Amino acid sequence: MLQLELLGTLGCHLCDDAEQLLLACLDLNSVEVEVVDIADSNNLLEPFATRIPVLRHAPSNTCLDWPFQASQVENLVRQLS
Repeated sequence: MLQLELLGTLGCHLCDDAEQLLLACLDLNSVEVEVVDIADSNNLLEPFATRIPVLRHAPSNTCLDWPFQASQVENLVRQLS
């Protein structure tokens, strides 16, 4: 199963929008998305604070910065699968 992270933080309406887009366009039987709050990690806070929401594949460090569209997410999943 492909594992992705949605990097964001509490109270971020754009992060909520990104999460809804992912729920609508991904097959959650083959892709797992972990929502990660960057405020909980000093390693994530600095590089992503001004970029969130960000969809990231941690092993390859491949990222999609917001605003991303369903077609971009689908292309990313195809490339990584």
